[in-house]
Amino acid sequence: MGLFNWFTQEIAIDLGTANTLIIHNDKVVVDEPSIVAFDRTTNKVIAIGRHAMQMEGKTHDNIKTVRPLRDGVIADFTAAEHLIRGMVKLVNNGKSWFFPSLRMVVCIPSGITEVEKRAVRDSAEIAGAKEVYLIHEPMAAAVGIGIDVEEPVGNMIIDIGGGTTEIAVIALSGIVCDQSIRVAGDNFDSDIVQYIRRQHNIMIGERTAEKIKIEVGSALPELQDAPDDFPVQGRDLMTGIPKQITVSYTEIAHCLDKSISKIEEAILKALEITPPELSADIYQTGIYLTGGGALLRGLDKRVQAKTKLPVHIAEDPLRAVVRGTGIALKNIGRFKFLMQ
Repeated sequence: MGLFNWFTQEIAIDLGTANTLIIHNDKVVVDEPSIVAFDRTTNKVIAIGRHAMQMEGKTHDNIKTVRPLRDGVIADFTAAEHLIRGMVKLVNNGKSWFFPSLRMVVCIPSGITEVEKRAVRDSAEIAGAKEVYLIHEPMAAAVGIGIDVEEPVGNMIIDIGGGTTEIAVIALSGIVCDQSIRVAGDNFDSDIVQYIRRQHNIMIGERTAEKIKIEVGSALPELQDAPDDFPVQGRDLMTGIPKQITVSYTEIAHCLDKSISKIEEAILKALEITPPELSADIYQTGIYLTGGGALLRGLDKRVQAKTKLPVHIAEDPLRAVVRGTGIALKNIGRFKFLMQ
């Protein structure tokens, strides 16, 4: 076994719609966008991650950029396999001359179907994994922010990622009730694209929309420490000439309102189906926000106003899930909620 262990590399992967993160030896070694660039003529991979992200929306006919994951699940099987394989190579900086056998823990959305689960497992195995364990994202997020999930105490986790929002009540190492909706960061981006098009008659790309969301995105029309207005460049739909406008956080708060309301509805629905004993616990412990969506200004205040419960944002919410997956990797024997 000793020799086998020496050849086995253990990695934890958070395969997200927007970003893929990998933990190896307790360190986040890869944090790259989940995107692959292919050459159309040869079908060879040109770039993955950040390099491919820079090409997105700027390619000519010979290059196509693909996001292998949509709504938290694999949409393009071959691209996903290339993505996982390329990311694993980045762990060793492409230096190792032999490919060690891999033990992987991969996280999946809680509202995933058996077929989608199978796609994740198969992609990982084709990319070189000997053993694949799966873990639900809200569970990983809870472990990652330091909650003792094995206790008989209810905790509510809301993980707002790129493709899905996962809302789960966790107790005794299991998910008691959950809501998984496909409204998340990507929807915010497309809301911004449509709003700028409708309101200002300017066409912008998804990357610009994401930049707007990061710089001036807000869940509330009134903030205490308001961000400055942000200049946006795009193509004027009337004249077809590039043009610059400025957008304020109040505008973005109005355009994201519908999507955030859907998330709030799902939170209320999850609270409705929670057993009463766990509801009592949640009243004490509050709600934990993780994932990139937790960074949206004023979101915690808005959820707090809606539910009348204390809302905590995890520290470094973008990495909460992958940290939890890394802890699960070290405790493969102990944690019952890992699925083989």
